[in-house]
Amino acid sequence: MDSILHATAGNPAPKNHFAGFLEGRGGVKVRYAVFRCRQPEAKGTVVLLQGRNECIEKYFETIEDLTTRGLWVATFDWRGQGGSDRLLTDSRAGHLLRFADYEADLSLFLEQVVLPDARLPFFIVAHSTGALVALSQAPLMENRIERMVLSSPFVALAGQSMSQGRIAVIARLAALSGLGRYTFRRAASPLGFDGNVLTSDARRFARNAGILAAHPELAVGWPTARWLDEVLRAMGRVTRQEHLTRIRIPTLLLCPTADALVPRRAVGALARIFRAGRLIEIDGARHELFQEADRYRAQALAAIEAFIPGSDDEGTSLGA
Repeated sequence: MDSILHATAGNPAPKNHFAGFLEGRGGVKVRYAVFRCRQPEAKGTVVLLQGRNECIEKYFETIEDLTTRGLWVATFDWRGQGGSDRLLTDSRAGHLLRFADYEADLSLFLEQVVLPDARLPFFIVAHSTGALVALSQAPLMENRIERMVLSSPFVALAGQSMSQGRIAVIARLAALSGLGRYTFRRAASPLGFDGNVLTSDARRFARNAGILAAHPELAVGWPTARWLDEVLRAMGRVTRQEHLTRIRIPTLLLCPTADALVPRRAVGALARIFRAGRLIEIDGARHELFQEADRYRAQALAAIEAFIPGSDDEGTSLGA
C-alpha cells in the first residue's frame, strides 16, 4: 500500500491503482487516485466527485463496486479537505476562496490525469457538493463526459437553525467584511451514530469514523463563512433555467427522500426544469447514499449500473 492512500481495519484499499498529487489552481496540491478494473477491457471510467468533508478512503467500498462492474474510477480530494492541501492555518476549517477553484481543479484533473491515463468513455458519479460542481461545469464538459449521476445534489440547504436566505446574507456580509475565514459554530466533538443525519447504517458509520480516528489529518470541521457564501451563490446560479438549458449531458438525479441536509422538494424542483435530467427517488434513505444501509445503497448502485454505460437510444429519451 502506498503512503498516499490509507487503508484501515475494515476498509481495505482496492488493488491495482496509482495515486499522486496534482498542482491545482494557485499551486494547491490536490490528492488523486485512479483505480483500474480487473477486466482486460474497461467499459469506461467513472470520475467520482466527493461531497464536503469527504476523502478518497471513504469511497473504497464504492470504488470496489464500480471496478467490479468493469469500470475504472478516477477521483480526487477537493482542495481544503482529505489529503489535499488545506487553505488556512487552522487545517480543520472547511474553507474555500472561490467556487471557481473547485471548477478549475476538476478541469485540471480531467486534462492532466483522466484524459491521458484513464479509459474512454468518461462518466461522472458525484455526491452532494461534488454534484453541485458537476452541475456548474456540465455545459463545458459536453464533449468529454457521456453521462452523469448526481447523488443528493447540493442545490439547497436544509436542517439549519435559520433559513437559507438568512444564512446567505450573513455569509455574504462576513465574506465582504474580511471575516470569511471564520465559522459560524464552535468546534465540537463528532456526533455519535444516534445523532447523525447522514446514514442509517451503523457499520458504515463506524468504518468512516475509524478512518478519521486513524488519520485525523483527513478530517474537516465546520465550513467557513466564505465557503458558505461561495457555495450558496453557486446553488443560485446552477438552478436557474438558463443554466440548466445549457446542459446536454444525460443526467440521473438520485434523491434520498429522508435527506435532512438537501430538501427533497428542491431536488424535485430542479428535475422539473432540467431537460437532460431524470429523477429517481430512494424512499427512506438519508443524505449519504453510498454510505447507507444495503437496502438503500443497492438501489443507488442498480440505478448507476442501468444508466452507465447506456445506449444511445436511452440517451435520446433523456433529452440528450
